[in-house]
Amino acid sequence: MSGKSKNKPPLEQRVLNFIQEHRLVKKRQTLLVAVSGGQDSVCLLYVLQRLQDVLGIKLHVAHLDHQLRGKESGVDARYVSRLAKQLGIPCTNGKGDVRTFQKEHGVSLEEAAREVRYDFLARVASAIGTDRVAVGHTLDDHVETLLLHLVRGTGTRGLRGLQPMTLRQSPARELTVVRPLLEVRRDETADYCSALHIKPRQDATNLSLTPLRNRIRLELLPLLKSYNSKVVEALQRTGQIAGDDIAYLENESNRLYRKLAVRDANTIVLNRKALLKLSPGMQRYLLRLAIENTAGNLKDIEGRHIEEIMQALHKPAGKQISLPYGLFFKIDYDRYLLGTEPAALSPFPPLDAAYSIKVPGKTFISGWQISAAVIKPDASINNTDSYTAFLDYNRVGNQLTVRSRQRGDRFQPLGMPATKKISQYMLDTKIPQDWRDRIPIVASQDKIVWVAGYRIDDRVKVTSKTKKVLRLKFTRI
Repeated sequence: MSGKSKNKPPLEQRVLNFIQEHRLVKKRQTLLVAVSGGQDSVCLLYVLQRLQDVLGIKLHVAHLDHQLRGKESGVDARYVSRLAKQLGIPCTNGKGDVRTFQKEHGVSLEEAAREVRYDFLARVASAIGTDRVAVGHTLDDHVETLLLHLVRGTGTRGLRGLQPMTLRQSPARELTVVRPLLEVRRDETADYCSALHIKPRQDATNLSLTPLRNRIRLELLPLLKSYNSKVVEALQRTGQIAGDDIAYLENESNRLYRKLAVRDANTIVLNRKALLKLSPGMQRYLLRLAIENTAGNLKDIEGRHIEEIMQALHKPAGKQISLPYGLFFKIDYDRYLLGTEPAALSPFPPLDAAYSIKVPGKTFISGWQISAAVIKPDASINNTDSYTAFLDYNRVGNQLTVRSRQRGDRFQPLGMPATKKISQYMLDTKIPQDWRDRIPIVASQDKIVWVAGYRIDDRVKVTSKTKKVLRLKFTRI
């Protein structure tokens, strides 16, 4: 679709309509304009300069030297400074050490450049008293981003591509990124610059096939156009439809999230039973929302990460999945835990000492209430609760303690003919390492009778000869 189409209003009017439709700017606001010197950002600057009176805004140019192109980077910076001066717009230039950022954070060069650039823009925005920056992303960038998401497998949300307005968190401040050219084609920005006799800077790295985005632009899109000459328009429609559907699903997932998710310090706790009742599609949205609320963004979260969690939802307690940002997703008995500290995600609070258990009665220790009752053997006995144990009272006695594991601890797991080291039992049971010192060990005067939450000792089980039953129940407090 060319900028010369007779069916379209002039480019400046289309951009004005787009800005007003999506409320991208506010009157009497300073709008920061990111200008690289390339045709898209230069086109954006000229269009906004001509529209600033009708929009009632002021402009401020920002240019970052990424220090990746040698002398060319310096030429770009001087070009943008001269351009801003000619238009009577204040300009802030800066330099960013992209390669050092890349090494320190272990990311791609493109991602490092993006992070350094937006951090710079946020600092400039804060300095001039605004929270809004305009960038020169076009419809072609939108389609390339959509394809990039598909190739990387980022899930349904990736089908939206770029949005007219997004929020971006930064150490300097929260930044609102607006894209006034999002319905403008790249060849139209070239035509616009040519009509005004403007010669934008050319970045030779845009022709390199090393970055995936460049390969999509230079190889994949031309191939797709050989199958469908209007593939850009088709992908644009797909993005619009997906965006409408996703907006509804996100509203619904936000509503449900408030019902089944709670934050406990640095951990998000999800109600396992409630989550499992939902459709798989809604489960995925809630999981993404939980990760986003924990990490602050979903930049490195791909569809495979969500699917790995989905496949684990029905797994037994103790299953753990590692995610980007140092996050862990863990399965508990009645909840799911998402956070950055494995020990903090344990369903077992720390045990700081050994405690005597009051039998019968209630005992309160760090994080637990222990209820002990002596009942008749014919009473209703339910062994489905991992935190409740039924023991032969005469074999256990009433001199019980609860403590953490100790070196050399052994017991005879229920159903087994011989004793086993508790350390080996925990290893065989695949209990996470970070949990093992927190698991309550209930011991009588001569033996361990229960690894709470897991297995009782076979020698104290209730049998047909049992006269009295000791019921022990651990409840989190």
